[in-house]
Amino acid sequence: MQTRRIGRTDLSVTEYSFGTAPLGGMYRACPRETAMETLGFAWDAGLRFFDTAPWYGFGLAERRVGDFLRDKPRGSYVLSTKVGRLQRPVADDKVPSYGFVDPLPFDTDYDYSYDGIMRSVDFSYARLGLNHIDILFVHDIGVYTHGAERNRVYLRQLFDGGLKALEQLKSSGAISAYGLGVNEVPVCLDVMREADLDCILLAGRYTLLDRTATAELLPLCEKKKTSLVVGGVFNSGILATGPVEGSHFDYMPADREVLDKVGALERIAQSQGLPLAAPSIQFPLQNPVVASVLLGTAKPSSLTRNMELTERRLQPADFEPYDAYTLVAPEMGTEAVRV
Repeated sequence: MQTRRIGRTDLSVTEYSFGTAPLGGMYRACPRETAMETLGFAWDAGLRFFDTAPWYGFGLAERRVGDFLRDKPRGSYVLSTKVGRLQRPVADDKVPSYGFVDPLPFDTDYDYSYDGIMRSVDFSYARLGLNHIDILFVHDIGVYTHGAERNRVYLRQLFDGGLKALEQLKSSGAISAYGLGVNEVPVCLDVMREADLDCILLAGRYTLLDRTATAELLPLCEKKKTSLVVGGVFNSGILATGPVEGSHFDYMPADREVLDKVGALERIAQSQGLPLAAPSIQFPLQNPVVASVLLGTAKPSSLTRNMELTERRLQPADFEPYDAYTLVAPEMGTEAVRV
């Protein structure tokens, strides 16, 4: 599989990468055997960039990824995890769900400070059972997750010490790159005014449908040599299923505008002899700022199906008809969007 470079670093990642939120039981239980089988399919498909986080199953995904990678030669893969949340043990009857089924017995505290980030890295080493992490993403900072008032507190933590922690980790060689892992564009612009990020894992905001990143973020990334890793290419599923009853966009039921636009996109794909998922999965890589497209699943069959969508390599001209049916996310308010 082809690789692309992360920012100005010496680190390169495969164009398609594996996201592990489903291995932590996101929305449905994922038995260990299924998780390990899916990781094996990802490896056999040529994916060598694995992304995880303490948030996913409250440490469960990190444990599984570490177990899988432990016997792989160091240097044969790239591993990213995230900082910003610390896991705290709780009684079995106090474990929150937050959308995860059968997570580990912990709850989460947000901490984007110097100490919080350093503690998070140490905890991740322990859960992974590995002695090296390539990339750290600051996870879910921004109004989208926290609301405006609370996010001001977290941004101050990051600016007053968190960024220093990340830079120290990179300077020491403990990590090779750092950036943000978020679902919104505004916080990316805010942080990039304060720091030269190597990369941003951006979910759902640079897709065949949602082009929110196009106006400001992509030009700024190009100027500052910041790479994008694009997640959420199916926008919570609707670009995989099409505008069917019950389809979701941005974690919520799709409204009429979205359904109509996706219907138009699907008709274009059909005229090209393609399922809508094929241009959806390949679209972000048309821009050289994008280093990798992140694919997350807990089913070997789903991963196999997704990789088959990449076999017929589409050309830039193939994407032009879709441009008339795109949208951008509405202006951020003061309340958290994803609770």
